[in-house]
Amino acid sequence: MLENKNSIVIGSDHAAYPLKEKIKTYLIECGMKIEDVGTCSEESVDYTDFGARVAVLVSAGKFQRGILLCGTGIGMSMVANRFPRVRAALCSDLFTAIMSRRHNNSNILVMGGRVIGEALALEMVKAWLETAFEGGRHQLRIEKFDRIDQTGLGKEFLKSL
Repeated sequence: MLENKNSIVIGSDHAAYPLKEKIKTYLIECGMKIEDVGTCSEESVDYTDFGARVAVLVSAGKFQRGILLCGTGIGMSMVANRFPRVRAALCSDLFTAIMSRRHNNSNILVMGGRVIGEALALEMVKAWLETAFEGGRHQLRIEKFDRIDQTGLGKEFLKSL
């Protein structure tokens, strides 16, 4: 069962911990319920652990959306996209955040804490949460993602090479 649209799961590694805390404060001020899966300090941790925690909750349908942050966002996006039904989008500007929702129906926003500043990150979060998926021809592409997850279509592509 999906959680309320006003709830979101968030996670980060140590490199993006300060930015995660700023985003949490912003979201709480906006009236959202936050599930923070860590990390809880700037002490060095493995980003994979926190990326997987957010991705599994979105994959299982416990949350409709999540936010992940690490130093560059690259590692978190790679981890999250290994989970079925997860469409994690690494975004570093407002346009990509909006288009990740509009055309790709992204359900996890990934950002690099060492790449973007606080003001831009908050603007991106706001836009990402407010932007609707357009559906239409884009829905057909999302359905292809789901078939790859469900049928192991990726293995079939490899066989054809």
